[in-house]
Amino acid sequence: MTDPEATDSLIVLVLFATVLLRLLLVGLVVWALIPRRRTCPQCSEITSPVMAPLALRLLLLERRWCMSCGWDGVARKSPRAAGASRPASTIPTASLVLLTAALLFSACRPAEDRVARMFASSANWVDLTHSFDEHTIYWPTAEPFKLEMVSEGMTPGGYYYSAANFAAAEHGGTHIDAPVHFAKGRHTTDQIPVTQLIGAAVVVDVAAKVTSNPDYRVVAADLQEFEARHGRIADGTIVLFRTGWGSRWPERKAYLGTETTGAAAVPQLHFPGIDSTAARWLVAERKVDAIGIDTPSIDYGQSSTFDVHQILFAADIPAFENVANLDQLPETGAFVVALPMKIAGGTGGPLRIVAAIP
Repeated sequence: MTDPEATDSLIVLVLFATVLLRLLLVGLVVWALIPRRRTCPQCSEITSPVMAPLALRLLLLERRWCMSCGWDGVARKSPRAAGASRPASTIPTASLVLLTAALLFSACRPAEDRVARMFASSANWVDLTHSFDEHTIYWPTAEPFKLEMVSEGMTPGGYYYSAANFAAAEHGGTHIDAPVHFAKGRHTTDQIPVTQLIGAAVVVDVAAKVTSNPDYRVVAADLQEFEARHGRIADGTIVLFRTGWGSRWPERKAYLGTETTGAAAVPQLHFPGIDSTAARWLVAERKVDAIGIDTPSIDYGQSSTFDVHQILFAADIPAFENVANLDQLPETGAFVVALPMKIAGGTGGPLRIVAAIP
């Protein structure tokens, strides 16, 4: 004779398993219907990944944000580049059960909240600019930074007043190289579209390779290795190269390789840079808005032909040099604002560059 209590328990267990299975199936269907989204569904601009709740990350989902219009939503992570190791395919059942709630929670936050949070806290911002003063490092053939106080002190009217004149070469300290610097007819400093100077950034880290070779040049393979870990570099990205060289600032000999100034110093320069293969790859295979590096030049110190300048600038891709504090940025997820002094007809100029980390 069948035990009634055992039968009731079995029925409850079957019902529970049925509900759980249905939730699992619904979760899988919902996950499959979520698109892989690199562009904004509202304005078609490139979106960037931002920090997502743990439940989403466990489900191989990501939150993406459009800096142009503020759209904020969920997307499936794009496939990794060829040769990359794939994450485990097992998806925790508990996370699938929570999928619907997680998606609703993620989608209900107004886009304005994310923008407000970014601008509300100074902790989210990293200053990538070296201060300009008597210690600022300039190219050996350039004039150094000069600050001349014109007035400083109390006035006859009883209030304090100060003012100064400054003089500086375009290419020194944290600065921008406009494409016209090495490419006739390309953008001057004031002609560079603001949209190329503000946007999502990635950081390609080659510091470990520079340790054993101070003349190291970032090659195309370094960029491909980055994509194997993080996925394709999206159109409109600002690509920053972290060599670790910025830790030597402002020690002139350690940073440039020489304390000599003038034309005689140029052959003595030693610091890492970018290889022409990487420059050509960025121009031919990707559509980046700008690049930056934590060294005196995008070409390595011993370059005599400045091929990287020529290749990138011919494609109207500006460069940021002597960028500070790149060690404080994640490899993906930062947003950069890089605004130079707007010099009409300029070939470069002082740059204030900062990064926001959502």
